[in-house]
Amino acid sequence: MRNILTFLFFALSFSIVSAQTLDDLKKQKADLEAKAAPVVAQADAIKADIDAVNAKIATFPGWYKGAFGTLGANFSGRTKWFSAGDLSNSKATNISGSFNGFLNNLQDKYFWRNSGALNLGWQKLKKGNETTAPKFESVADVLVVTSLFGYKISSKLAASALGEYRTSVIKQFNDPGYLDLGVGVTYTPINNMVIVFHPLNYNFIFSKSDSKFTPSLGCKIVGDYKAEIVKGLNWRTNLTSFISYKNSTPSLHNGTWTNWFGFNLWNGIGVGAEFGLRLSEQENPDLQNYYSVGLSYKL
Repeated sequence: MRNILTFLFFALSFSIVSAQTLDDLKKQKADLEAKAAPVVAQADAIKADIDAVNAKIATFPGWYKGAFGTLGANFSGRTKWFSAGDLSNSKATNISGSFNGFLNNLQDKYFWRNSGALNLGWQKLKKGNETTAPKFESVADVLVVTSLFGYKISSKLAASALGEYRTSVIKQFNDPGYLDLGVGVTYTPINNMVIVFHPLNYNFIFSKSDSKFTPSLGCKIVGDYKAEIVKGLNWRTNLTSFISYKNSTPSLHNGTWTNWFGFNLWNGIGVGAEFGLRLSEQENPDLQNYYSVGLSYKL
């Protein structure tokens, strides 16, 4: 009985000491956070001043460039996994990558905005009963190059000319390939937003065999916007569309809406995602989409 009481006494004493130690640590943490608060606030204020200076620098004439990319990979496998059905014994590999870059010349009287975007993805699936080694197949394949020149009528409105080229690069380069050439106006309400309205635009389509890809005259509308949603999380969205003046079946209209997200973790390295929607009856009567997620890097 004495030994039991002694054990209970030491156990209770250890609990009290542990509780006191935990309370002491919590108090020590609170004291350190209180000391760090003014330093953190000062650092945030300096960062805000730096961002404000960068915003002013961006309004000065000159060349501006930038680039960012995303690389993702996924590997999965199953062995005798009942719920997978026909894929109970299989291995799958998915690799994807995207790159976006721009080179802009912004002057008092004119601007020249150039950009390029490339998204590629491959997939390989091996079933357990297959005797031949599978090959990587393309699941994402988009190349877009854009050049926009504008002569300013006012600080926000400009007469402009646009050239935009879209195609695939892995399997069907320039088959089809879309080339838009047109003129109209460009509206830039703020530095990070560009809206293009070109009522006189010709949509050239290059195709080797399929007659459903028909070029036509129409209206080109483009919108591009980028912003920092919250600290460290950047977002860019781009909508490019063509409205044909020619009645046809299938419809000759087309449009693509692409979104890029990047979360900076350390020195430009972070997590990135890209998501795209496309509507073009000449290619597919249904709404198309693609996405990629992975590590990102911003130059």
